[in-house]
Amino acid sequence: MSFEKALDHFKAGQFEESLQLLNELITTNPNQTQLHLNRGRVLSRLGKTTEAIQDFDLIIELEPYNTDFISDRAVVLHLLKRNDEALAAFDQATNLDPNNPYRYSSRAYFKDRIGDLKGAIADYDKAIELDPEDAVAYNNRGLVEEKMGYQSRAKKSFSKADELVGYKAPESIKPDKSDSGQTETEKEVVSTSREMSGAYYWKTITSIFTDSKTRSEFFNYLKRRIRGN
Repeated sequence: MSFEKALDHFKAGQFEESLQLLNELITTNPNQTQLHLNRGRVLSRLGKTTEAIQDFDLIIELEPYNTDFISDRAVVLHLLKRNDEALAAFDQATNLDPNNPYRYSSRAYFKDRIGDLKGAIADYDKAIELDPEDAVAYNNRGLVEEKMGYQSRAKKSFSKADELVGYKAPESIKPDKSDSGQTETEKEVVSTSREMSGAYYWKTITSIFTDSKTRSEFFNYLKRRIRGN
């Protein structure tokens, strides 16, 4: 029951309470991967990434070919600014699980953050090829295309994402000009409203691409930001 309570605390954002329970459980069950996995996630949310990586290193030792664990560890490596190691881990997860669109979407999101925009688009393209109805992948590809100055391509990506979730942008922000005629202010509004704070990185990279319900909830979050709510 303590493990379930630890998860409940985690979901409620009560990380210290969750950590206390997980520490107690690990004392009596030192080699259970799920305990170390969740403690690593809690520690990451608390900003204790140096401690978190120790849990992820351990679960990789216990299950070296578990691609979810490899991907989660890559996230922590990135948060520690060990980006070469993070990329190698994302590559390993993708090579072990090449037909899973999540592997490409998560690596694309990482590449975007480190400035490899062409690599990010290539990975989003592959993710969309594997899952043509993933609205978040279209949306995030559009964000990268905007950064590269590909306004027309970005608009198509955003439109496809909106189409997939049945969303219609409010008239107040809907662009009614061509890319060449759109003002800088209008471009900034559209871009900023779709951008996601780095504070959400862990949640995004570990859950957004794996679960269809989570993807839908996240896309609704993006749309609420566009509406200004």
